Amino acid sequence: MTRPGTPQAVVVGAGPVGLTAAHELARRGVAVRLVDAADGPALISRAVAVHPRTLETFAQMGIVDELLPRGRRNRAFTMYAGGRRLVRLEADYSSMPTSYPYTLIAGQKDTEAVLRLAVARLGVQIEWGTRLTSFEQDEERVLLRLEREGRTEVVETSWLVGCDGGHSTVRKQLGLELIGESSERWMLADAPVDTDLPPDTIYWAHTGDQALMMVPYAREGRWRLLDTAPAEDAADITAVEAARRLGAKLSAGLGRTVRVGEPEWTSVFTFQQRMVERMQQGRVFVAGDAAHVHSPASGQGMNTGVQEAYNLAWKLAQVEQGHAGRALLDSYSHERVPVGRKLLGSTRTATFLVQLKNLLASAALPVVFSLVRTLRPLRKAIQRKVLGGMSGLRIGYPGSPLTHLDSYHYVCGLGPVAVAGTLPASHSRPHPRPGERVTAAPVHDPHAPGCRALHEELRDPRWTLLLAAGGSGPGDVPVGTAVTAAVQYGEWLSVRTVGGEPADGPAPLADPGAALRRALGLTAGCWLLVRPDGYVAARGGVLTRPALERALAPLGLATRLAGEARREPDLALPTLVPRSKEL
Repeated sequence: MTRPGTPQAVVVGAGPVGLTAAHELARRGVAVRLVDAADGPALISRAVAVHPRTLETFAQMGIVDELLPRGRRNRAFTMYAGGRRLVRLEADYSSMPTSYPYTLIAGQKDTEAVLRLAVARLGVQIEWGTRLTSFEQDEERVLLRLEREGRTEVVETSWLVGCDGGHSTVRKQLGLELIGESSERWMLADAPVDTDLPPDTIYWAHTGDQALMMVPYAREGRWRLLDTAPAEDAADITAVEAARRLGAKLSAGLGRTVRVGEPEWTSVFTFQQRMVERMQQGRVFVAGDAAHVHSPASGQGMNTGVQEAYNLAWKLAQVEQGHAGRALLDSYSHERVPVGRKLLGSTRTATFLVQLKNLLASAALPVVFSLVRTLRPLRKAIQRKVLGGMSGLRIGYPGSPLTHLDSYHYVCGLGPVAVAGTLPASHSRPHPRPGERVTAAPVHDPHAPGCRALHEELRDPRWTLLLAAGGSGPGDVPVGTAVTAAVQYGEWLSVRTVGGEPADGPAPLADPGAALRRALGLTAGCWLLVRPDGYVAARGGVLTRPALERALAPLGLATRLAGEARREPDLALPTLVPRSKEL
């Protein structure tokens, strides 16, 4: 533990990833310092897409309503080639319930501005112009050397989180190697565009030998432009010449006159496809571009980094405050490295499709997409596949050490499965499984009191134990277990009784007509354990002390629930060790 007056955690990097990490640590009561080597906030926006899962995360953080008015909600992707419109793919989230069925197009400047206001409300001041020069760590602490205006400060802290970008000092000093390959040279620009195309979709335009993209901002007439094959001298030309070239290429691909005004900024860069093989060493962690760099083709970089920061922050807070053992932190790399690895694969595919330099493939586009237009099931399958990969809604942790699968198999009447962590292909129950987002259930009706109550509960930074009202047993086992858990673990566990009256269990959560219980698949006495990041850790048929203790075991708690554990029939379950597998 740190001495009074010293930070419990230091976050390096005040971009969206570092801001998220600092916010969530501070929101959980961890004393945090946030430093950045830059003199102030970035003046340009690298990232522009905020995908649904990130919007859900911002909702849990309590900031989504500040961001939404700053962006444009995009629900379509329209493709042109050689002046012909090929297909318009509409957003289809019918198989992925969410309160945010769209991608918000908002400049990274706006996202960071909202996050800066949020961390300021929590008392965190960004220390601009402060560079991390070196650090060393042992079992008890991390010693940092920070440099500001030529002066060096030695800082002691419990944890160091490196969110300091692709050239991360933290990653380099840990000796974590970025594994992968260099890739293509692209050009980004933010510019006014004069076109008759409606700004209600992202546009992809193929000229015959290269492709470009246009993404509409909320500000009328302003677009993000992406050229996948800039000329060799593109980095040295004037803004006026860059606008002329972009306008000519877009006109050729879209088959209409497009005039591009002088860009606010342009950047020619060579992106890479690389990642680290682990994201932690001792008391030091990396997140975001410090851990993986890749193509901007599917707009995943910032979104993935925000998810990593959120995943790590609640775990760090729980360990620092003595509510879990150090082993909990091992789950950070265990959960997030496979996501990063899959991300590299998907962005590599997206990069190929966005560039489409293959002339034969280009010639086949009209034929292929005439089929897509004509065959509705094929079009919907493509829409769902693309959205599923980009939205983040299908990322889950069924193979995590924090995910408890055995009770789920029995509750669903499946019995033990041959390969732990997998479910039968025919399984189509609507309620969320361990390892999935709890909001994968149809719980997004803003007019339903139960749905509203659940989303309010998800803003609580603690774990959540949901007990369906009406359960009974020897000694009222479910209610007694819930009350005991609320008393014993209330500092980090919120225990709510879904439906019923106060006598039915602690902290009743409104659910008239049992709509929420049906959506979550909870009958009387059943329970659901939800992690602070909104993923289901476990669920069971009858809440008992041993069942809950088993679900909480990965936290490494030193104590058991008070009272004598009763042996109930549903507790004699085999322990299944789940294997890593993405949902």
